[in-house]
Amino acid sequence: MNKTSIVRCQHFNAAHRLHIKRWSDTKNEEIFGKCNNPNYHGHNYELEVKVIGECDPETGYVIDTKILSDLIKENPKSIK
Repeated sequence: MNKTSIVRCQHFNAAHRLHIKRWSDTKNEEIFGKCNNPNYHGHNYELEVKVIGECDPETGYVIDTKILSDLIKENPKSIK
């Protein structure tokens, strides 16, 4: 049987603050700039996950996109 692929695209945001407690606020700001913002500094990401496999003969799916979406949301630390 031939293999096919499905790609799921998802958008997510992440925020961080770079700050060393033993340094003064001035030094932290000087070294880390906007990444030292007390209210955090954010980034936007676009993630593409590609699954390759044989289609299920009954559904025609390689994988149900809802299941794939749920797997991505449940396992954010496994995404590299």
